[in-house]
Amino acid sequence: MSSSTASLHGILVALITPFTDDRSAIDEARLESHITQLLDAGVHGLVPGGSTGEFTTMTTAERKQLTELCVKYARGEVPVVVGTGSTSTAEAVELAVHAAQAGATGVMVVPPFYDAVNLEQLTEMFAEIHGASGLPIMYYNIPSASGLTLSPKEIAGLSKVGVKWLKDTSGNAPAFTELVFALSDQVTALNGWDTLTFYGLAAGCPGGVWGAANIIPELAVELYEAVSVKGDLVRGRELWSKVFPICKFLEEHNYASAVKTGVELRGQSTGGLRKPFALLKPELQEELKGLLKNAGVKMI
Repeated sequence: MSSSTASLHGILVALITPFTDDRSAIDEARLESHITQLLDAGVHGLVPGGSTGEFTTMTTAERKQLTELCVKYARGEVPVVVGTGSTSTAEAVELAVHAAQAGATGVMVVPPFYDAVNLEQLTEMFAEIHGASGLPIMYYNIPSASGLTLSPKEIAGLSKVGVKWLKDTSGNAPAFTELVFALSDQVTALNGWDTLTFYGLAAGCPGGVWGAANIIPELAVELYEAVSVKGDLVRGRELWSKVFPICKFLEEHNYASAVKTGVELRGQSTGGLRKPFALLKPELQEELKGLLKNAGVKMI
């Protein structure tokens, strides 16, 4: 799906990266199987190579491989927006150019996340990424990791350097609301904070980039259809009452660990996480299993 025609909406999965059992490489078969299951569930897009995808533990070559595989396995059915953020502008540009060559719809870019940049530096970085790749940018707004907090107007102003979409993982509902209502002509704001998903959809944002959708794609799609498509808030609240406890649990633990554990509980092997991270311990697995069971999710 080309960037010129892509309109991001609905449930875009913040994709896990399945590894081989020794975690030395991306497991291509597991990745294809997982993406196929997500597409069969009706998700509306894929966002590989983000936090949930453990991009900080991967080499540049692996990140390029992941991009190529996800574009291939998406089969042109849904947009693929690839995480290409880096602490280095040069690497971020290299990954974005590769994403364009691989056929990605766009790139998701998190600000450098060790030494925080300022707005001027971020703007220059995005201009270089967009200029070199020609791809639209999804700004990954996650101040807790990047150390950079921008106002809604500053975020919207990034549209001048290629930012078309926003993944908002700030948890700041009032600021997100301003972007949805007052600044949508500049940037399309998508929710990226799990426990604000229902609020974001009800407030009118067109969708979300959602890690939990790796585990509960069917419920995620059903929630979007109820709230955003049909405007059925009663049904939406019923679904959210099942989904919210799962989202709350995920946010209370290492997120990638919790999401991969949930995928494992549904019977899909993931290869686990690269060290220093690991799947959740047995007692936490049982707690998550109970939440999934209460939500009516089928498990092994």
